[in-house]
Amino acid sequence: MDERLRRTMMFIPGNNPGMIKDAYIYNCDSLMFDLEDSVSVTEKDAARSLVYHALRTVDYGDKEIVVRINNPESPIGKADLEAMIRAHAHVIRLPKTETAHDVEYCDQEITRIEKEIGMAEGTTHMMAAIESAEGVLNARDIAKASKRLIGIALGAEDYVTDLKTNRSPEGIELLFARCMILQAARAAGIAALDTVYSDVNNEEGFREEVKLIKQLGFDGKSIINPRQIAPVIEIYTPTQKEIDKSLAIMAAIEEAHKKGSGVIALNGKMIDRPVVLRAERVLKLARAARVLEDN
Repeated sequence: MDERLRRTMMFIPGNNPGMIKDAYIYNCDSLMFDLEDSVSVTEKDAARSLVYHALRTVDYGDKEIVVRINNPESPIGKADLEAMIRAHAHVIRLPKTETAHDVEYCDQEITRIEKEIGMAEGTTHMMAAIESAEGVLNARDIAKASKRLIGIALGAEDYVTDLKTNRSPEGIELLFARCMILQAARAAGIAALDTVYSDVNNEEGFREEVKLIKQLGFDGKSIINPRQIAPVIEIYTPTQKEIDKSLAIMAAIEEAHKKGSGVIALNGKMIDRPVVLRAERVLKLARAARVLEDN
């Protein structure tokens, strides 16, 4: 599995020069430049050109660069793919993915373009956004459709419309889709990203939703406003108690290895593999949030 942290993936409209130019200042893990829903049909070509030149000239540091393209089987989407791969986007995000074929087709097109420009095959990764009932029911096949796929994400607005309902504050209408997408991602060994929370002024509601998706097991959340970054990072940052316990677990493992013991215990309790994996995850999140030094 790609172990990169994706707690926050922020949408940047592809037709907003100011946000595109200054996106490096935001403390998010991934930047997602959007050429699809946030851009009108009449601005598609201009947005593509704007994002292309930004990716070629702006230093975004160590942030993951994701680009949401239009339908790759459409002329606009084909042009998006050609430009974004040449611009060295790290990840191509497919919109409205419904079947494994959608992923496989885009994979083939990316391979063709990489070969044409002399790029090492497999350099460009993919992410699939699932936004319909059909896509949710096919989540497992979608998640396993390509080695390029590093994650799948829920797109709630189109999904609830497909269900003939709307979004509620408690999000009960999304529970099935969230669980399906999460299980599919874990079975495939890839990341699971939650949908955006569009009411940027309702911080309490946003925080409750982030707590929910963290407890479910999601790697992070798609966001639409810089103000949403800090609450996500805060909620995903382990507590000092969790950090201390994880450090003690790792210390017990090291001590057992020094003694040549095959039995590892802490405070009279056996330490098995799931406990170790959870401790490693806690420490990784703590280091990413800079509440624990690398050493």
